[in-house]
Amino acid sequence: MNSDLPSERLHSAAGYAEAAESLVEQYESVAFAEVHREVLHLFPTRRSWVLDIGAGSGRDAAALASQGHRVVAAEPTAELRTLGERIHADQDIEWVDDALPELAGLRERERRFDLILLTAVWMHLDEQQRSSAMAGLVRLLNADGRVILSLRHGPVPIGRRMFPVSAEETIDLARGCGLGVILLSERDDPHGRQGVTWTSLGLQAGVVHDR
Repeated sequence: MNSDLPSERLHSAAGYAEAAESLVEQYESVAFAEVHREVLHLFPTRRSWVLDIGAGSGRDAAALASQGHRVVAAEPTAELRTLGERIHADQDIEWVDDALPELAGLRERERRFDLILLTAVWMHLDEQQRSSAMAGLVRLLNADGRVILSLRHGPVPIGRRMFPVSAEETIDLARGCGLGVILLSERDDPHGRQGVTWTSLGLQAGVVHDR
């Protein structure tokens, strides 16, 4: 792959296949509870259907499956999917090859979820893709389902496709699709990368008076 291509011309998953092994090591080096510390109280306590989009190494999917949830891990990069299935073979996770913005396979099967998790995924989509993807997420949610989403801010790694995405834009998209905001928080990078910060958003269907 030509890493000199402008970010907007790269595929949304560019750079992940080539670096799969090192990325898996990186992802697994930080615990689920630390990555999601601001939003842990939003995860369901009863057994629920969970969709982890851009599941990567399966760290989050495995943690949720270990809590008794029925988890679907959508990961379009075959190398990451293969490693994730092997590392977390002890957990009951349904791995699928699917990706935003279409999530065509899951939509075709008319799946519905209580929680949709997008960790470090949304900023890989361009503006048009983000608009269609948000509407698609809502179609996959149960009536009172939640979306937990994180946005990465900071320098773009060489060979990756990322866009500057604000919390305000994402909230406006969510509200336009019928999702209310139940949490907005900011934090430093859990991996300690200089100049990188994160926004976490909790969104919920059926919430009229949000924050």
